[in-house]
Amino acid sequence: MVMSPGSLMLVFVLSLVVISPTLAKDNYRYIKFLTQHYDAKPTGRDHRYCESMMKKRIQETSKCKEANTFIHDTKKNIKAICGENGSPYGVNFRISNSPFQITTCKHSGGSPKPPCRYRAFKDFRYIVIACEDGWPVYFDESFISTLTAGPWHRPSSVFFLSPLTAMITGSAFTVSGQKMNYLKHMSPDL
Repeated sequence: MVMSPGSLMLVFVLSLVVISPTLAKDNYRYIKFLTQHYDAKPTGRDHRYCESMMKKRIQETSKCKEANTFIHDTKKNIKAICGENGSPYGVNFRISNSPFQITTCKHSGGSPKPPCRYRAFKDFRYIVIACEDGWPVYFDESFISTLTAGPWHRPSSVFFLSPLTAMITGSAFTVSGQKMNYLKHMSPDL
């Protein structure tokens, strides 16, 4: 039996419709990213919000996590950073072309062991993520941008505010014993 080109195209399109959601569902790293960083409709966005979300979403069994950021937007808009709503940033990262509403929960000190206490920091900023096969899989907590006025609204400067800053050596830095490419200072016209 010979299939016409129209029939082949229909089979191809239908396979994309069925396979795409299946890939997302089976992508463990994407699911983990969503669990740790996605909250489309936050309530409160204060210390109670952070303590509740960190307890529900982050498995803190022996040590409190120093910081975690929740992105308040749609999955579709976040995923778009891996495509048309993002720009290459360094080797394996993408920076959003527009700012996102976020809440960063920072450990407020005290005991490094649970129960953990957090402070909330609300912001609206560009975000940096790593993508794998077009899906977000890692959020870069160390990236904070300063916004500029003007038609492009791109970061004017970049600050790395994490323990990674102290580990920068030459053109690479170490994260949990693994070598990663160091992302050079970003220019305003990127």
